[in-house]
Amino acid sequence: MAGTLYIVGTPIGNLGDLSPRAVETLRTADFVAAEDTRVTLKLLTHFDIHRPLVSYYEHNKAESGRTILARLLSGESCALVTDAGMPAISDPGEDLVRLCAGAGVEVRVVPGPSAAVSALALSGLPTGRFTFEGFLSVNRSARFEHLDSLRGERRTMVFYEAPHKLLATLTDMLEVLGDRRVSLCRELTKVHEEVQRTTLSRAVEFYRENVPRGEYVLVLEGAAEDSGPGATLEEAVRMALELKEGGMSLKDAAKRASQRTGQPKNAIYDAAVGK
Repeated sequence: MAGTLYIVGTPIGNLGDLSPRAVETLRTADFVAAEDTRVTLKLLTHFDIHRPLVSYYEHNKAESGRTILARLLSGESCALVTDAGMPAISDPGEDLVRLCAGAGVEVRVVPGPSAAVSALALSGLPTGRFTFEGFLSVNRSARFEHLDSLRGERRTMVFYEAPHKLLATLTDMLEVLGDRRVSLCRELTKVHEEVQRTTLSRAVEFYRENVPRGEYVLVLEGAAEDSGPGATLEEAVRMALELKEGGMSLKDAAKRASQRTGQPKNAIYDAAVGK
């Protein structure tokens, strides 16, 4: 009889948030699959848990996933954890869950903290409907494309962002989506938990003068009901030229600017040629 894969949520900062059920699951599983075994070893040691650890992360998920599945099919049980928060959410654990589900292995969840949901609750923005967008690409063109697809999104949006990319992301959000309310959450559940409820323009101004520290969750206001294109042709041409300077061909830049502003693509292209 096959074993069971347990998806176990772990603390995002405060060890007191590990539930009694999570402790018991980690203590009784045959082995623990961890994103970083060094990080998980510290957690297990804190709770006096002594279980074998195997590595499972983005760069070994294919090979390690097959090994884990084989052990589960032989009857062992596995607790899957990530460094912080819920496994399988913007995390390679989703591949292991899919693999197990396809092989008929039972998958059970032991819920725990989630940075996305915690930040949403703290944001002060509408929470009835929201969309989780994860990390934006480090490639500016891809990042613009992702943001551009969200121009009309009326639900509250949740993003993860690293400190070294924060200012670029906020700047691009402001350029593509316009000035909106945003909540920036960092150090959640830790001693220095911080929530900034502000606007994109003020956030850009602030982080031009202050170095971001720690991992961020950005909670961004959705589009207004009556939002729509209103840029002039001159503004559309300026946008296309900025995209061109970022490495995009003028043809693609004109198309992108047209999508964002509603101005005709050919008119943008013709006006931008030679500038």
